[in-house]
Amino acid sequence: MTNSSMGDVKAVLLVGGLGTRLRSVVASKPKALAAIGEESFLELLVRQLRSQGIRNLVMCTGYLAEQIESQFGDGRSRDVSIEYSREETPLGTAGAIKLAERYLRDAPEFLALNGDSFLALNFSDLLSSHCEHGDAVATLAVLPVEDASRYGTVEVDAGGRVTGFAEKTGKLAPGLVNGGIYVFSQAIWRFIPEGAASLEKDVFPRLLEHGLYAREVRGMFIDIGTPGDYTRAQELLRFS
Repeated sequence: MTNSSMGDVKAVLLVGGLGTRLRSVVASKPKALAAIGEESFLELLVRQLRSQGIRNLVMCTGYLAEQIESQFGDGRSRDVSIEYSREETPLGTAGAIKLAERYLRDAPEFLALNGDSFLALNFSDLLSSHCEHGDAVATLAVLPVEDASRYGTVEVDAGGRVTGFAEKTGKLAPGLVNGGIYVFSQAIWRFIPEGAASLEKDVFPRLLEHGLYAREVRGMFIDIGTPGDYTRAQELLRFS
């Protein structure tokens, strides 16, 4: 995929989570609006997309949605276009994407980003990797880490196809971890169940026989899911 075509790409940002584990440090705002330095974490994600020419954004909001919607509006001040898909009850990562389907039907493939993690990567490369596999329904950005004890890991064969997932073991060992950025083809709608559902638990395991691929990237990875992770994110960005 060429850079000139990136302006047509749509990106979904999953920013509706309750963020219960982060409440002790971010009590009165959605997790995606947690401050990182002088700005919110979500601001970093929007800027990352915009810097690579991706301007068509869909924000899947939920918990304290009005704070995100009032801060970002239609996106014009940031030179992007933002549409909102607001869930009234928690739907999980897959359910939130399903709710936003009406905004995504005109895109042959689209990006999805977790709203509580940042991964430095080239979106065009990720999209191209997805399109190279004719049967790809989804492609995950995966990251090699020396210590995967805190994460579940992704098992990938030599051709880039995902063959399985391993639960976190707590043992210090290297592995490939999910970077929280995905490409989906329109075929994905067949694999997302109705109601609340998780991409990681309910959708990706179903896709193992239907075209699930991984693209390995080695950029900086930041997660703000827990108070400890949030503190580490502040340190990483301070010295980056």
